[in-house]
Amino acid sequence: MGIIKRVFDFKGSPVLACVFMALFVAEGRRPLRKRVEKRSKRILINSIVALPAFTLLRFLFLPVMTWLANKNQKMGFGLNNQYKAHPIFKGFVAFLLLDYTNYLWHVINHKLPLLWRFHVVHHSDPDLDITTAIRFHFGELIGSVFYRGAFVFLSGATPLTVLLYEIVFEGATQFHHSNWRLPFKVEEMLNKAIVTPRMHGIHHSVIRDETDSNYSVIFSFWDRLHKTIRLNVAQDKIVTGVPQYSDPNELTVGNLLKIPFTKVRKWPEVNEADARELTAEKNMMVK
Repeated sequence: MGIIKRVFDFKGSPVLACVFMALFVAEGRRPLRKRVEKRSKRILINSIVALPAFTLLRFLFLPVMTWLANKNQKMGFGLNNQYKAHPIFKGFVAFLLLDYTNYLWHVINHKLPLLWRFHVVHHSDPDLDITTAIRFHFGELIGSVFYRGAFVFLSGATPLTVLLYEIVFEGATQFHHSNWRLPFKVEEMLNKAIVTPRMHGIHHSVIRDETDSNYSVIFSFWDRLHKTIRLNVAQDKIVTGVPQYSDPNELTVGNLLKIPFTKVRKWPEVNEADARELTAEKNMMVK
């Protein structure tokens, strides 16, 4: 799979590393939300949790996706192989389809108990910043191989489109998970097209109605299309995390990797008033 090395390893990965570092510095200088935990502690925990998923991303997910795309090209199957158009147009169509189906994948990760037990590891983070963008359980990535692989095949995306989408996908994930306070007018303008930190911050709220919104990854218009968008929550009113997994003593690396294989706790009813009161308490505990 030489194309993975050429496109993802030698070009995409350095770009993503630079984006990560730039956002890391930016959110440190202009934070959007107050921190609950020490930054150093979260970097350590989230990085270790991410290691198995990152390994699978490079040596399972990307090879499978590019193999399916290459196979599709040879077989002439998939949507993009059913009509004639300029390759750039076809690439754009495939890119949109991959992003839309990732919106749907995110929705079902919240709706299906089997998938939520893995996705809850990501949402249990008591803070939301650039390191949350890598805090994914390896089981979730394995599940995505089957789902996303199916739509890579059905879309008729080329191997190049698949890899370019993955690079943009990872960069967008870093951006909207970051704790970077952009000028409100700038973010408001950007949000008409893409997912921004304020928009995604609402998605990580302990209030279920807020968590069940803003599922988009790159383009924000999928939430507008399906009426799952929510933008009317102030960032200083958000309590980040999952209420049934809010004990910091439980959120160790070992427990986070083990959560999907234990009985998943039911989401308790957290009303808005209680959550807002919890915000004030957490802000007083900021380190």
